[in-house]
Amino acid sequence: MAELKEGDSAPQFTAKDQHGKTISLSDYVGKNVILYFYPKDDTPGCTAEACNFRDNYHRLQQQGYVVLGVSTDDETSHQKFISKYELPFTLISDDKKEIVEAYGVWVEKNMYGQKYMGTARKTFVIDADQKINKIITKVDTANSSQQVLDLLAKD
Repeated sequence: MAELKEGDSAPQFTAKDQHGKTISLSDYVGKNVILYFYPKDDTPGCTAEACNFRDNYHRLQQQGYVVLGVSTDDETSHQKFISKYELPFTLISDDKKEIVEAYGVWVEKNMYGQKYMGTARKTFVIDADQKINKIITKVDTANSSQQVLDLLAKD
């Protein structure tokens, strides 16, 4: 699959959120979406990123954005993560790895010389027409929401 670029149509998906409720990207037509992919619930970088989105959630909402986090963790893991850090946004369980593959973030990684498949940390800003407006490939976990706001301010 070709790598997604700004201006491309966002790949559609349907999956379960942390409550087991079916959620689709098409549910958000007419809304701006921050779709961020992260490797694993309750790990240091992923927690920093989620908490940064949490801390700036109202500011993002005021600017008309919905925040959706995606990882391959299951619904129970997402529930615990949300509860532990009081996350106010939806987390999507992509345990079948369909969304991470569609967005090109299911990649080979290398840790301590061991190769394995995992989720690349990447953020997609999707406009109300379901087009990819911005892609952040070098996510600063401690300032992830500010990265989005800074990019949008340049438009």
